[in-house]
Amino acid sequence: MPLHPALDTVQFLIGTWRGEGSGRYPTIAPFDYLEEISFVPGPGKPFLAYSQRTWRAGSNDPLHSESGFLRALGSEEVELVISQPTGIVEVHVGTVRDTTVTLQGSAFTTPTARPVSATTRVIEVAAGTLRYELAMEAVDQPLQHHLSATLTHVAD
Repeated sequence: MPLHPALDTVQFLIGTWRGEGSGRYPTIAPFDYLEEISFVPGPGKPFLAYSQRTWRAGSNDPLHSESGFLRALGSEEVELVISQPTGIVEVHVGTVRDTTVTLQGSAFTTPTARPVSATTRVIEVAAGTLRYELAMEAVDQPLQHHLSATLTHVAD
């Protein structure tokens, strides 16, 4: 099935990406992780299904996962809706310029999880490599760097 025309601006994300990252935050010990991210086009629809999972580097113990949808809203506008097994649901709005997606969290909801009050995500793709940075404001800490990773495109 052909790609929906609205996905032209984000088609550089399509596929499966694997690599390594590192995380830190004042309330936890720094850590390294392995990661896999997939972006799969909806059949004839203006969205990419998104899934992400991580494992602790060295032990391969599972760390985190999330899934959702990256919706193409216009020529440069996107929305990322994410659900996490921790009970957090996030909505991010942002823009696409060339091969960079810049997102700002606009809504966070959970009745039981630790509160998150702000996030930013920047995803950049160049020469078969996806790099991202995630900053977070949560648990009474100000907005600050939390995660970064470098992933290689492994499959369409």
